[in-house]
Amino acid sequence: MIRIAAAETEVTADIAANGAAIRHQIADAARHGARLACFCEGALSGYAKLHVPSPAAWSRYEWALHERELRAIADCCTGHRIFAAVGGAHRLETDGAPPHNSVFMIRDNGELLTRYDKRFLSNTELQGWYTPGTDPVTFSIDGWRFGVAICIEIGFAEVFMEYGQLGVDAVVFSTSGFPPFFRTASIAHAGLNQFWLAAAVMAGEDRESTRGIAGPDGAWVEVRRTGSGLAIADLDRGDRRYDIALNKARPWRVRARRGDIYRERRIDDPRSRRRDEY
Repeated sequence: MIRIAAAETEVTADIAANGAAIRHQIADAARHGARLACFCEGALSGYAKLHVPSPAAWSRYEWALHERELRAIADCCTGHRIFAAVGGAHRLETDGAPPHNSVFMIRDNGELLTRYDKRFLSNTELQGWYTPGTDPVTFSIDGWRFGVAICIEIGFAEVFMEYGQLGVDAVVFSTSGFPPFFRTASIAHAGLNQFWLAAAVMAGEDRESTRGIAGPDGAWVEVRRTGSGLAIADLDRGDRRYDIALNKARPWRVRARRGDIYRERRIDDPRSRRRDEY
């Protein structure tokens, strides 16, 4: 079993304020026994179009402050012995190139574990706001394997199928908004691929009650909510509710996609011929 926390985060154009809010929620997640705290798209940097006024503004962005706040968040993870997945922009070394829209995975000792760069950008994001990433990313905590997806990637089934084929137990879904379509797609991807999906969202969006975490059976997991805006849940592979999804449906679908089970009978077996061949 592993306990995780999906945050609903207040995000502004003030990088320092964003960093302070993230650290507050990390501390709260640790107090509730979570091993991983997940944060929304642009949680630290702010999200372009909402908090960065124009693509040209990246050239004036306070990258040094962003780095200091990210370092302070890492120190907070060390102090509370907790992992964190934090949304933020990542500056490229190429002069003039827009940053990646990323999620930084930080270990419980403060080290940067890995970074996921959003691969499927919106048409607007491609107009100088962000540079797309190229690869899926997985990371492990206490024997649990996680993948990462960001915002409109929820509309690309191949992203989640790929993570299913990579054998993840859960996907961190970091998003600015969480409209009804995203909620429906979240439980669909979780159920179709038999993994958990933790949706970390930006506060202030007009939405219905947000459950935060979907289970491998394609249903919302019952969560505990904290005053700081966290949805906390225990992911348990031994839970009998998930026996069919994890121990029967998932391995069956692996075999089905491989195709061997449909080619077990010999081609010259008369019983395999079409009726109209006789």
